[in-house]
Amino acid sequence: MDNNQAKPQNQLNIELNPQTKVSYSNLAIISHSRSEFVIDFATTLPGPPKAQVSDRIIMTPEHAKRLMNALFDNISKYEAQFGVIELGGNKGPQMGGTFNLADFGPLGGGSKS
Repeated sequence: MDNNQAKPQNQLNIELNPQTKVSYSNLAIISHSRSEFVIDFATTLPGPPKAQVSDRIIMTPEHAKRLMNALFDNISKYEAQFGVIELGGNKGPQMGGTFNLADFGPLGGGSKS
């Protein structure tokens, strides 16, 4: 391979295999300890107030912050292209209250990870 066509060192190839599990979630419950963040993705449907957790993701605080910054960046790009995502009211903190990402901006000491 020619040196001019070498892959950048930090480029990662990701493959989505047809057997990869795909889940839908309209609810996320986030908790944390000093060493990790736990995100439970669940689906709630009209009717009985019971949500079924389909996936639990555990990550380090550093990776959680990278995920937050990546989501902020992608939501900003989405809203620039398609318009502001309306949240439709605040459910309050006991029901996973909402907030406006524009109030926070990307966090991370000014550098993107």
